[in-house]
Amino acid sequence: MPHFTRLKVRGYHLDLYGHVNNARYLEFLEEARWNMMEEAGRLDFFMQSRLALVVSRIDIHYKRPAGMGDELVIETRLASLGERHGVISQRILRADNEKLVAHAEVSFAVLHPEQPGALPLTGAIAEALTPLLEAV
Repeated sequence: MPHFTRLKVRGYHLDLYGHVNNARYLEFLEEARWNMMEEAGRLDFFMQSRLALVVSRIDIHYKRPAGMGDELVIETRLASLGERHGVISQRILRADNEKLVAHAEVSFAVLHPEQPGALPLTGAIAEALTPLLEAV
């Protein structure tokens, strides 16, 4: 089941044209990923293990602008887990009409500060992430 984060567009999110600035969408998506991990009870495991979920790629498609006062819903789900990376799928929708504002595929790896490179998504890491997977 996807996770949902709601937020309201504020003045400081806007560019000179009165639209949400493209960089702000990345922040919205990041907030939603943190919320998903926290509400699923997975954040503590990663923090205590000194493991970081690090974005390695974001492919974002902007479909329509959002403006001041718009209520947005960010749908976030863990789409896949590979050997050393995972993919999180996200959609930003307007709450009033469910129109798609943007969608993104976010690739991530798990890193530890004392180990080089991306860690394999096995063992305790897999146990923490696998329950978040959703059948496509």
